[in-house]
Amino acid sequence: MSEQNRELLTANPSAGFRAHASEIREAIERVLASGHYILGPEVEAFEREFAGYLGGGHTVGVANGTEAIELALRAAGVQRGDRVATVANTVSATIAAIAEIGAQPEFVEIDDATMVMSIPALAGVLERAAGQIKAVLPVHLYGHPADMPAICTLAKRHGAVVIEDCAQAHGAEVGGHKAGTWGAAATFSFYPTKNLGAIGDGGAVFTRDAELAERVRLLRQYGWRQRYVSEVEGRNSRLDELQAAILRVKLRYLDAENARRHELATRYLAKLSAGQLHLPSVAEGVRHAWHQFVVRTPRRDALLASLGKRGIRCGVLYPVPAHRQPAYAQPSLSLPVTQRACAEVLCLPCHPGLQEADVDSVCTALLG
Repeated sequence: MSEQNRELLTANPSAGFRAHASEIREAIERVLASGHYILGPEVEAFEREFAGYLGGGHTVGVANGTEAIELALRAAGVQRGDRVATVANTVSATIAAIAEIGAQPEFVEIDDATMVMSIPALAGVLERAAGQIKAVLPVHLYGHPADMPAICTLAKRHGAVVIEDCAQAHGAEVGGHKAGTWGAAATFSFYPTKNLGAIGDGGAVFTRDAELAERVRLLRQYGWRQRYVSEVEGRNSRLDELQAAILRVKLRYLDAENARRHELATRYLAKLSAGQLHLPSVAEGVRHAWHQFVVRTPRRDALLASLGKRGIRCGVLYPVPAHRQPAYAQPSLSLPVTQRACAEVLCLPCHPGLQEADVDSVCTALLG
């Protein structure tokens, strides 16, 4: 396909690689020559650098974002049968991590404007549960952080620990503090499409609590403190050296690439303001990471198909809320705001590899 007729993708990991190809290849060669391939100096360096990026603390690299959630919950004391308050308009991975440890998701309604956890709804869930909620797991969806000051206040009042799901919010901020630095711990995915993406799977747990970080380290490798001696029941969930080296390269460009995402989102907002689409809303005090630029329309499916015919490959994150999926169904639970959002959301191409002309083409197709 020619450059003029190329497809426009919601995310483009290949473009992210090409932007830093020489540095990434150099990093890969460094690892191959080192002979250290699992939990070596590259992982240790990335853990230090990512913790520094977040303002100081402890990063523990793990195999992927799903296991990051699982290990963070376990390290924070969540056990089989405990209840975890979270949202249903997230990827199944969030719920799978809760289920993996035998805990139960307690779904909370979302805010209609921002599509992240509703504070009044969370307050209601915590009050009705009367101390039964062990953890609150807000999801910083699309790059927009949840209202962490309010969530932390409510959780503390009800004796619940806060674990932030930051898979889509690398570099986002709320109240001048980065997403991931509010709760007892935070989890990150480095899946290739993320703002900070590896070339393969990867994840991390971040915390400012040294003891919690040490528990995650034990859990990620069989419970070993001394090799081959398991102190606790752990698992194999290790970030490999190649991915850590690649992430070290890409971390250096995260803020600049987030700034580029912001430029593209600002252009979308200006050009689509006269249309009939429901445009994204940014809460006061929030720095949006623009992992996704999400519009809403009752005509979503028809518009998705129409744009696809023009080479504009949009996404739908996420079409079916968790409480309506067969694996996690709660038929008696009604979350009307969540359900409506999942029926209407459409993710437009928004990544640093796009040009202004690409945004203009998408807007022309949407408004035409």
